[in-house]
Amino acid sequence: MTTTTFSLGGDLTINRLGFGAMRLPMSTFDGPTRTPENGVAVLRRAVELGVDHIDTAGFYNRGDVRANELIRTALSPYRDGLVIATKVGPLPGPDGMPSRQASPDQLRGLVETDLRALGLERLDLVYLRVGGMSGPGGESIAERFEVLAGLREEGLIRHLGVSNVDAAQFAEARAVAPVTAVQNSYADDPELLAECEAAGIAFVPFFLLGGGGNPLDTERLGKVAARLGATPAQVQIASLLALSPSVLAIPGTGSLDHLEENCAAGGLVLGDEDLAYLRG
Repeated sequence: MTTTTFSLGGDLTINRLGFGAMRLPMSTFDGPTRTPENGVAVLRRAVELGVDHIDTAGFYNRGDVRANELIRTALSPYRDGLVIATKVGPLPGPDGMPSRQASPDQLRGLVETDLRALGLERLDLVYLRVGGMSGPGGESIAERFEVLAGLREEGLIRHLGVSNVDAAQFAEARAVAPVTAVQNSYADDPELLAECEAAGIAFVPFFLLGGGGNPLDTERLGKVAARLGATPAQVQIASLLALSPSVLAIPGTGSLDHLEENCAAGGLVLGDEDLAYLRG
């Protein structure tokens, strides 16, 4: 990683290694519930370790344990420079999974709910998360993105992003309003990453440590990790940060030990041979 910070939207300088809140309420969407006390402890330690970018969503919850409420409990009043990004769009289906999509007239309510839950008057970054549990695919997003652009004009949102989009949807959103960040699967189209880098737009990969049908190459990661005295997860994080100065990493965990491990990956330097080997 040649640079450790990124200018989000041109006015928010953040560390490229942040934290994802999805695993605070539960280990997986169908896993057991974690205790609120655990989530609060992890969040406070993350900030102590230098995290200044937290990625969350109103649908990150399990029962009464909700990521946004944990963030408010742990970190409010928020210190200067802490950037909180959230996502709107998915709605829970009959099984509780975020498999349905909000209509345009439901988006304001979702944004206002996030504001209340987090105890904020303005959200730093709001992504329109497209689709259900599947990958990017074709549908028009202009009408929904226009709603978020209107909320930005009202001052409820500082910057806008899109998540789980293909190239056409990305272009459609940019024609409506400035896009500050794209949050897609780390295994997605490298051409989209190159476009983000050229435009100064953050690319924030999700499932960067596996999951979502994107298993890690544990054999290659393990060999590099053994040579460097690191863990495979640390090598994976460092290799993603080395892809582009526009990449932001948001590894998530509900474990204090894993949090320490993930944050330490920001100081791991991979040589050209390591990177070439990892990329096959």
